[in-house]
Amino acid sequence: MAKRSYTKTPMREQSPELRKNNFSEVALGYNLKEGQLEASRCLQCKNAPCIQSCPVMIDIPGFIKQIEAGNMKAANEVLRKYTNLPAICGRVCPQEKQCEMTCRLGRSKKFEPVAIGKLERLVADWALQQPIETVNNPKNKGKVAVIGSGPSGLTAAGDLAKLGYDVTIFEALHAAGGVLTYGIPEFRLPKEIVQKEIETITAQGVKIETNVVVGKTITMTEIQADFAACYLAVGAGVPNFLGIPGTSLNGVYSSSEYLTRINLMKAYDFPNYDTPVQTAKNVVVIGGGNVAMDAARSAKRLGAETVTVIYRRSKEELPAREEEYHHSVEEGIDYHWLTNPIEYISDGAGKLKAVKCVKMMLGELDESGRRRPEMIDGSAFIIKADMAIEAIGQGSNRVLLDTFKELQLNQWGYIAADLTTGKTNIPGVFAGGDIVTGAATVILAMGAGKIAATQIDNYIQNQKLRV
Repeated sequence: MAKRSYTKTPMREQSPELRKNNFSEVALGYNLKEGQLEASRCLQCKNAPCIQSCPVMIDIPGFIKQIEAGNMKAANEVLRKYTNLPAICGRVCPQEKQCEMTCRLGRSKKFEPVAIGKLERLVADWALQQPIETVNNPKNKGKVAVIGSGPSGLTAAGDLAKLGYDVTIFEALHAAGGVLTYGIPEFRLPKEIVQKEIETITAQGVKIETNVVVGKTITMTEIQADFAACYLAVGAGVPNFLGIPGTSLNGVYSSSEYLTRINLMKAYDFPNYDTPVQTAKNVVVIGGGNVAMDAARSAKRLGAETVTVIYRRSKEELPAREEEYHHSVEEGIDYHWLTNPIEYISDGAGKLKAVKCVKMMLGELDESGRRRPEMIDGSAFIIKADMAIEAIGQGSNRVLLDTFKELQLNQWGYIAADLTTGKTNIPGVFAGGDIVTGAATVILAMGAGKIAATQIDNYIQNQKLRV
């Protein structure tokens, strides 16, 4: 047996100088030989902790063993038992904070963890190159509605279809995929990949109706009358704003608007697509999560000369994935740590010309378990900017909630659902993903969808027994 490598097998990438000028995918993926080399590093643990730390409980050693043997078909069969979106998860899930964090190889002092996410992508990309097979299993257990076609809704729909349910997804926008389509840039998650993953779900008999705004186009009363159960997975798509002076100036955007124009409406390919987006020379992005990284890196690709991320805590508290931060630095993104904006400054004609900021210091721990940022008196300074993008989180969309008064909400305005079952206060109505937890990761939303599918199946079968 060859000596086990201390480090992960590197993945080929576009060079920073090349990729910062295009929207093509940054990471190029493993080939089979590279994947087998990385798979050989897996210890094949019994009671593998990586499985327990995966929100959808993938048999990680199982599919990795098949990669090492060169049996991609078998590896894909293992993956598909647990996840409906492996090509997406392999690209955007924070494996370093989940499965790879608990990898027993990586917990030794000498070795890096197995590159689980990269191996998942390898298998999923292989599968997407094969013809999509239509699954003709019976749909005789009842009708279920899924509201929202993001990762949580797609996961629930796929699992319910496998269980024998007739599933219809209602999507408000003109394209399915939710945040996968409108929120994550092409260079991190190509829309072709999203579309192919959706096609594997519709091949199982799931129907998707787009341009349907539940609460306006159709009411929840109508849905409850026509379906045995429903799953609310509408996400958290309403942007939060700092509310500082100057927010209404031209040039101040929410990350939602900015990224939706670029991603869903293909503004990055103007004029081939007639959706222009404002370009700017000096861009400031406020926030430290993956959305902030996406906005900053998109602005750079659209021609900004300087892009600066402002984050009110230090680098150690940065919530973004390490890989996204690393890539942003390579692409020339600047950072102002322990900094907070307090005013957007006008050029006198209604346009943004600068951002007034203050320096911060970290105080006592807050409710999030992180040290609370506190303003330093007399530390104000100016950053020149003709565009500011706020990426500070999102709230719940009120269209459905305001027309479904019976549904109980929590103190933050999200749906009050049991995190272990997805049950709401209304029998037959389940909810999960960002509309319950607030903005979180793709894989956590998928985990909620899997839970909901199982619980909906139990609910409908129990209802039949009572009749």
